[in-house]
Amino acid sequence: MAFHYKDNPAPKTEVLDDGTIVTRTCAWSPPGCHAVGCGIKLFVKDGELVKVEGDPDHQLTQGRLCPRCLALKEAVYHPDRILYPMKRAREDRGKDKWERISWDEATDLIISETERIREQYGSEAICVYMGTGREAVRYGFTLSSKVLRTPNNCYAQSGWSCMGPRQTAMTMMLGSAYIELDYNGGSLEVWNDPDWKRPDYVFCLGKEPLESNPDGLWGHALIELMKKGSKLIMVDPRLCWLATRADQVLQIIPGTDAALCLAILNVLINEDLIDHEFVENWCYGYDELVERVQEYTPEYAAKECGITAEEIYTCARKLGYDGGKHHWSLLMGVAVDQNPNGCQVTQCLIAMAAITGNLDVPGGTVVGVQMQFEMTGATDFMSEELKNKCIGWDVYPIVKVLLNTTHPDITLEALETGRPYELKMAWLDSTNLLSPTCSAQPKRWHDALMKMEFTVAKDMFMNPTIMALADVVLPLATWAEHDGIVMTNQGCQMGIAGAINKALQVGECKSDLEMLIHFGNAFYEKAYGEEYPFKTVEEYLVDDLNKMGHSWEELSEKVVASNDIGGYHKHERGLIRPDGQPGFQTATGRVELWSTGYAGLGDDPLPYYFPPKLLAEERPDLAKEYPLVMTTGRRYFASFHSEHRQIPSLRDLTPEPYLEIHPETAAELGIKDGDEVTIENPWGTAHERAHLTPIMRKDVVSAAHGWWYPEEDGEAPHLFGVWKSNVNSLVPHRVLGKMGFGAPYKQLPVKVYKTPVEECVL
Repeated sequence: MAFHYKDNPAPKTEVLDDGTIVTRTCAWSPPGCHAVGCGIKLFVKDGELVKVEGDPDHQLTQGRLCPRCLALKEAVYHPDRILYPMKRAREDRGKDKWERISWDEATDLIISETERIREQYGSEAICVYMGTGREAVRYGFTLSSKVLRTPNNCYAQSGWSCMGPRQTAMTMMLGSAYIELDYNGGSLEVWNDPDWKRPDYVFCLGKEPLESNPDGLWGHALIELMKKGSKLIMVDPRLCWLATRADQVLQIIPGTDAALCLAILNVLINEDLIDHEFVENWCYGYDELVERVQEYTPEYAAKECGITAEEIYTCARKLGYDGGKHHWSLLMGVAVDQNPNGCQVTQCLIAMAAITGNLDVPGGTVVGVQMQFEMTGATDFMSEELKNKCIGWDVYPIVKVLLNTTHPDITLEALETGRPYELKMAWLDSTNLLSPTCSAQPKRWHDALMKMEFTVAKDMFMNPTIMALADVVLPLATWAEHDGIVMTNQGCQMGIAGAINKALQVGECKSDLEMLIHFGNAFYEKAYGEEYPFKTVEEYLVDDLNKMGHSWEELSEKVVASNDIGGYHKHERGLIRPDGQPGFQTATGRVELWSTGYAGLGDDPLPYYFPPKLLAEERPDLAKEYPLVMTTGRRYFASFHSEHRQIPSLRDLTPEPYLEIHPETAAELGIKDGDEVTIENPWGTAHERAHLTPIMRKDVVSAAHGWWYPEEDGEAPHLFGVWKSNVNSLVPHRVLGKMGFGAPYKQLPVKVYKTPVEECVL
């Protein structure tokens, strides 16, 4: 990994004539965002943040910011912000009976209760629950494994439906880290680099990067590519803004992505639109793939997907190999994961890129590198017996092999049943899991977690999860209030390496990393009688950067670097395998179109398709009463999942949760724009405001997620109105793919009707 800095960048800090200190930094979270590392200038006068601007010296974002960054001051000084540690009695859960305590008192209480539970029930009785996208994800494994010394770290989304399926398939087929669109973020020249080529096409499936900036990708980079001539192929049941600028749109039925991609492979192979040299030298199982795709004709897929066969032929021919004169790049999003068939969709997408010669070439799809850091799940303090108690590993062994976490659905069942053992302590590590952000069937999670003997939470604001469940809450610092490191996709991707430079202090708030260091030292001294490796955040950051061959002092001073993970054609130059040999980090050393890893774990080694598990073909018993398909989880400029609801300028942009529905469908149901509607299926109900729009398929509705109402009564049972618009109540538990991945968040059967006046809640 190589960092490259601009010559003579603007200084880290400067003092204006009126005494205002301007600090250059990079954003991450909280408030939430994916790890894009956008460039920021913070203006602080007399210790108070007075203004936020974009940093024009940041080579990628070049001074451009989204509304969430611009609203930072409102978040920092919001009157409802948690500024000090607080506690309450266990019997007061759900009540606003918080008592301010000191950090020393909070620390002693947490250590005392943790050690009591460990002594009484064993270390496995403790579980850390992670959020998504936030900075806590970088340190959560170290918190659980090295500080709390428990094997249980849980991301509570059914089916691990956020990067789990994609990353698993990438590892199985490539042995590499995340693969992504080639937007050349690893170069100081970015789009002006003469060694870079723009993709001729960008194939975007289940991803809307402008609003989500997912997985460290700066979404606006796609606009820059389109300005330079890249054409966009968009696969989405919803015609977003990008789709209106696309060369082709495939508006498929949710959950049928694998049928589409297998049919594209069918055309590529049968029309000989492949890179035979790459296939012969670097692919394994091509002949088997050829045989598999014969059954998935465009005509077959067209019926499954609700589009025409000609659309599929046209798309495939645009992506086909033409002697290497043109290249296309892949963008795949969380919609791939939120599908029980999602692992197979990823298999198809990687196969499409591989056989057309578009893996790790300029203008193709960049192949990531595996990064190993101290914080990525070290378990050296646990015996093999304890590690193997991690919940769900016996049911879904692929989670043990690749993710080193509990399986979320099995975790909920363990909480409810006490099998294979009882969980007694929860650490809510920057997650608001009761709001409809991740957990399916959130009322079940609420009831199960209420049984915990002790629960710790940390966050910026009181939210439904903390109010309902926590005994101690710790105040979390914003990215303006701490030092840290942000790298796109945790450094495995070409892109930005940025310094998060502290510019101010508010209350007694600590960052995720500060809390890790604080509790690391406290537990080691008071509970383990040992010495924690790091006494200060600076020591940690220095060590972190040293492992990458770089200096925290230099990164902090120069603020932003381009992160070059090895350029292109890494498989040819021995930069993917740890042994330095050419090839991929797989059993065969090749891109495994026929996966030896999947075969070894008992799944089909080739990609396959099955119809959506809950829709008409598989569940005709549901189709008559619940004729519409609901997709949920789309992003908004004004919020990051359940965050930012209390920020006035952002709430003005999206004041209520909206259900997008086609005007003709709404007319048939007697629904007008702005009506409160009830969304219902056998598993739950939710209330949203109807927004009539022709961008939706007539048989599909799109529901907002992450909604709660900070302005409403926070005490139980209301909990800031968390249940009234909770779309995840409609997601069934454990409807998954064979290996335990992918839940149907985006393919749910529902009916929608105008809420009777006497039942309106919005």
